[in-house]
Parts: sequence; structure tokens; C-alpha cells
Amino acid sequence: MSTAYVVVTVLAAAMAAVSAGTFIFRAPAVVRSITAYGVPEAWLPWLGAAKAAGAVGLLVGLAVPAIGVAAGVGLVLYFAGAVATVVRARAYAHVLMPLLYAAPVIASLVLLRAKS
Repeated sequence: MSTAYVVVTVLAAAMAAVSAGTFIFRAPAVVRSITAYGVPEAWLPWLGAAKAAGAVGLLVGLAVPAIGVAAGVGLVLYFAGAVATVVRARAYAHVLMPLLYAAPVIASLVLLRAKS
């Protein structure tokens, strides 16, 4: 297991966990943005739980790679959906945020693939 893979995976998991916390604990800025995109506020805990599960899955994936791949793919799909939601809401200036969260997850998957 390469050091780069471990560092990037832990970073991706930490970023997903922080993002999950902002949803679960309903950070005011997140609530404003999400509702402006047309997402019901009642979905926040579920969306946060999905990101939290992805974060845990990435960390478990350090020991069980198949779980890490599943978690990584799930998070990439989640953030792709977030990009689509932001674009649908025509909030183009906000597209960068989900892409920034997706980048280390994608890098983790690429590094995992490169080491096998």
C-alpha cells in the first residue's frame, strides 16, 4: 500500500466527513444553499448520512479494498449528482464545491488502481 494512496484516502474521508457533518448538523450556510438549489431541507440528514457512510467506507477500504472502491464510486456518484443539482439550479458559481470534494476521492481510486 503506497503512502500517497493512504494520505489521499484519509484526506478524502476527512473531507467527506466534514461535509457530512455540515449536512447532519444543518450548518446555516449549507441549509441556505441546498434549499436555494431546490433540495428539500428534510433530505439533509439523509444526504449527510450518505457522505458519512462513504467516508467510513473509504477508511475501511484501506484494509478491505473492495469496500473502499464501492465507497469511492458511491461518493463520486453522489458528488456528480451534486454538480447536476447545482447546474440545474443555475448556480454555476457553486459548481466548484462538489468538484473539490470529489477530486480526492477520484485521486484515491486512481491511486488504488495504479498500485494493483
